[in-house]
Amino acid sequence: MTETTPAYATPAKDTSFFGHPRGLAILFFTEMWERFSYYGMRGLLILYLTQHFLFSDERSSVMYGAYTALVYVMTIIGGTLADRYLGQRKAVTFGAILLCLGHFGMAFEGSGSSEYVVTGDERIEVLDEGRGSDRQLFVEEDGALKRMVFATTGDIQILETDDRAAEPTAAVARTIPAANYETEIVRQGLYTNILYFSLALIIAGVGYLKANISTIVGALYEFDDPRRDSGFTLFYMGINLGSFLSAFSCGILGIVYGWAWGFGLAGIGMAAGLVVFLWGQKYLDGAAEPPSVEKLKESVLGPINVEWACYLVAIAIIGVAMFLVANAELIPDWFVGTLGILVFIGLVAYAFTNLHDTERSRMFAAIYFVLAQIPFWALFEQAGSSLTLFTDRLVDKEVFGMQVPTPVFQSLNAGYIFVFAPIMAWLWIFLNRRGWEPSTPVKFGLGVIAVGLGFLALVGGMTASGSTGLTAVYFIFLIYWIHTMGELMVSPVGLSAVTKMAPARVVGMTMGAWFLYSGLSNYLAGVIARGTGAETIGGQITNVAEAKANYASVYTQVSYVAIGIGIVMLAISPIIKSWMKVGEKTPELSDELQHAGHN
Repeated sequence: MTETTPAYATPAKDTSFFGHPRGLAILFFTEMWERFSYYGMRGLLILYLTQHFLFSDERSSVMYGAYTALVYVMTIIGGTLADRYLGQRKAVTFGAILLCLGHFGMAFEGSGSSEYVVTGDERIEVLDEGRGSDRQLFVEEDGALKRMVFATTGDIQILETDDRAAEPTAAVARTIPAANYETEIVRQGLYTNILYFSLALIIAGVGYLKANISTIVGALYEFDDPRRDSGFTLFYMGINLGSFLSAFSCGILGIVYGWAWGFGLAGIGMAAGLVVFLWGQKYLDGAAEPPSVEKLKESVLGPINVEWACYLVAIAIIGVAMFLVANAELIPDWFVGTLGILVFIGLVAYAFTNLHDTERSRMFAAIYFVLAQIPFWALFEQAGSSLTLFTDRLVDKEVFGMQVPTPVFQSLNAGYIFVFAPIMAWLWIFLNRRGWEPSTPVKFGLGVIAVGLGFLALVGGMTASGSTGLTAVYFIFLIYWIHTMGELMVSPVGLSAVTKMAPARVVGMTMGAWFLYSGLSNYLAGVIARGTGAETIGGQITNVAEAKANYASVYTQVSYVAIGIGIVMLAISPIIKSWMKVGEKTPELSDELQHAGHN
């Protein structure tokens, strides 16, 4: 949904918040806490799935992809209900309540899944301690606890003692060859369903909140208010601030003290956002109210009026989301691809049948940018899935003498945004004044190439460390930096271009398509991550050399594909530029910042 100014918005004269309406401060902190909760939970999610519930890498990656895809797709429903019936204030409040319930639900973890190694007539229970890369496995034999490790061939080695050193030196008591054992996993059905239900609540909550809180920001200003763009700049900095802080706080608590602590803090963050929003509604100056209060009171079915019907839609969203997340591995890839093709055909058909001349040409350009984001986000969003697992298992995470918990590295993207978004925005203006600025389609192509180069750089680090050695941590800093530079050439530029190219009467529809294809990109990211899956016991890799070779193979392949697509995008950029028919006027500095960073 695009940020439009409803007819009921009143001119904002308040300058209490850095020259902006006080309501912006309310929205800043509400969104900051919402993104704090979302990214705090997301940073732990893939590790939680593989280590606590002992889902395979493949299933965890597809579940993660389905979850993040649905988060984007459901914003279309929440935004539409708010625009037509609820109003943004009620939609955001309801979404925040669902989010609080979902995040607190994630803290109910149970005792975890149990895994058994079955060899011959023997069934050995695998015991675990710790989380993240500190996780260690044990078995109980002859009344004593003994450490379990894995040989380079994937064989299980049971040591004579419970040696807890990072590199144990205890002698091997016995070895179980990789070819001679199978594993069996027993999950707690109640807590597994609580997991699915909690994720579905979060999906629905984001659906009602995400697009609508941005719309409220726009409603605080008249359309031609010169403060409008800088107001969005402050708002989007709040998003990145929440993301940055959550990676440290929720990430460290979840890994060091327990999953429930990390997820619980994410829930507390969302509750803080809800309190701020409820307390500060008086400062929104009537913006974001329902288009028609009378319409909300109309009966739909007996005592159920329009307002309650809008809330009850969440039950359907939760039910569908819960089913899809729980059965993500059963969703055929062709179904997702077919959906994308049908939406593309619909957009093109609309352009041919309802638009003419310049409007049609610009709509084609908007459709191009909506589609061109797919390869970028499919690789960029490995950050929360396969790249997190790789960092946890195969990277030396020591920084300044301290072992850094894996989720903390997800703060790098937001940190780089703070530093480099203003620099990139200034650079475009500097180059534009000299006639050197690359066109919007060229920036897009360069961004896609950058995301491919980031993974090639990581593969180089993997190669340098040998077949079984840990990759140096500075390659993780490097890949996040390269990807952030690519993001700054895709996300802010693309969103700005889509809102300017699409005709005013279909901007909402086109932005809905942007969110939809963002969701499909996240699902594709899960499919790619599935290909990196390694064999594990207790969430630990059994054969490091084999897993590392697989990561290198998949990352190299997708890198070359992305770079190839980026080169094609550069080659056709003159055609796309001609479709735009706007003289390629550069977005202002605030436009670049407005959409910079996390969504």
